[in-house]
This record gives sequence, C-alpha cells and structure tokens, in this order.
Amino acid sequence: MANSPHRLQRFLLRNRDKGIPNLMLYIALGTSLVYLISLTTNRYELYSLLVFDKSLILRGQVWRLVTWIFTDVSGSGPLMTILAMYCFYWLGRAVESTIGTFKLNLFYFGGVVIMDIFAMIFCPAEVKTMEDAYAYVVYSDMASYLHLSIILAFATAHPDSRFYLFFLIPIYAWVMALIYLVLVAITINQLLQYVPLVPHALFPLVGLLNYFVFFGGQMGNLLPLSWRAKRQTQSQQYKRPAPRPSKGKTIQFPNGATPNKGKVVEQAAYTHRCSVCGRTDVSHPELEFRYCSRCHGYHCYCQDHISNHEHIIEE
Repeated sequence: MANSPHRLQRFLLRNRDKGIPNLMLYIALGTSLVYLISLTTNRYELYSLLVFDKSLILRGQVWRLVTWIFTDVSGSGPLMTILAMYCFYWLGRAVESTIGTFKLNLFYFGGVVIMDIFAMIFCPAEVKTMEDAYAYVVYSDMASYLHLSIILAFATAHPDSRFYLFFLIPIYAWVMALIYLVLVAITINQLLQYVPLVPHALFPLVGLLNYFVFFGGQMGNLLPLSWRAKRQTQSQQYKRPAPRPSKGKTIQFPNGATPNKGKVVEQAAYTHRCSVCGRTDVSHPELEFRYCSRCHGYHCYCQDHISNHEHIIEE
C-alpha cells in the first residue's frame, strides 16, 4: 500500500496524452454558443433544456447530468461572457500542458460526477417552500462553481504568473486564488442566511472537492513566495539531517587531488527542473516551468526552453 501513490503517478504518466485533448476549448465554445443562442432568441429555452433539474432528470432527461457544464452565465453581458470563456480556455490549456491531458480529464469529469452525486441526493425534487426555491437557484449555478476549480488549479501550478486587472493592475495568480477562496466563503455565509439547510449552502465548496483531491497537497503554493521558501527550507532541514563525519581511512587520489573536507553537496528538493539548462523552481522561483507534450516521456522545460529545444523522440 505504501507504493500506491507512486503507482498512481506512474499510471498517470504512462497515460498522460490519453483522453480528450483541448477539453477546455470545447467547454468554452459550447458555453459561448449556448449563451449567444439564448441571447439572440430572447428566450432561454436552450439554457433551460440543458441546466441541471433533478425533477426532470428523474423523469428521464438524463442528459442534464452532463449538459449543465455549458450553462455558465457568470459573465455579465455578451462581451464579458466571451472574455471570461477565453480566459477559462487559456487557463485550462495551461493546466493541461502542466499535468497532462489524461489527468485534466480526470480532474474535470471527477468534479462533474461529485457535483452530480451531491445534487441528486440533496437537491429537492419539487419546489414546495421558499427554501426549496433558493436551493434550486444554488444548483442551477453548478457550472460556475466547477469552473472556479480550474482557476485554482492554474494558480496552484503557476502561482507566480501575473494577471492584469482592468488591463492595468498586475496581480499574482496566488493572490487571485486567495481572493476567490474568500469569495466562496462569503457566498456560503450569504447562502446560510437564505438557505438554512446546511447541505445546500455548502454546495459551492463541493464544487472544489476535485481541486482538493488533485491539488490539495500543493496548496502551499498559494502562500507568498517568502513563506513558501521558508517552509521549503524548514522541510529540507527536517528531512535532511546533518551527515555524520566518516571514521574511515583517507583515500589518496592518483592525481594528487583531495576530496572536499567537511563539505557535503546536496541537491535541494524541487518540483520542476528544466531538462536543458538544469534550473529548478527552487533555484529560480521566478521562472515558469512546463512539460512538453511532443517529447517522449515526462520532460520539463523552463520558460526559456519550452519553445526552444529538440524534442525527444522514442527510439
């Protein structure tokens, strides 16, 4: 059982390129198309045909268990919706290039399954009270909660990437992720005022369960860079005790060279290491590291060599 995580990682690496490539592109295009059709017809018949509805699912409209992923209307107005979907695609593509197509598919569809199960259990089948009406509103916004996990996944994989708020104000990805988590907490607090039943009010947090499953161990990346470096240094000191002095005899080298006395060279622990220049996310935390999908195997490159290297071909 101790090797289970390693076996899982090897399984994910072997199947890295399997699954639906550019999945976020199809989600973004489908969502934009549904929104534009609903907007131009001045009716939300298409939207109402795809959105999650437990009562209709129980009557046989099982496609709603999947099609609700195209009903994200978090943007205000057509321009903002299209821009939001473009940003969603760009972030999802960056996450896919980092963790691989197969893992991204598991991440996204795992979130779909988790939210479907929760909604089918706790969502009221019929609207009888005001509480049921508020609960239905919560579950109709499932896509927005799920897509938030993509933003958090990107911020965890690339915490020091910068966005420009209003195209002027630079903001780090980890800062944006913390802001979103605070907004989720505020949303849950507001829902508790209108939906006294705890399961419904906690539904926004259920939409992030897939993030905690796949990226929970890396949530330390959402801390400031100085805190991350301090935590990593403390972790290395805890895991790497000082070496004991050797009591063996001194070995004389043929060329007269003598080994470094009292000096032990250790490689600092790192997560990403460029296959070309050897720089790591520890020695150069300001760099971005990505994995090439065209190289055979699992090869990482820094931002200076991801587009400027010879691809490794299987022999």
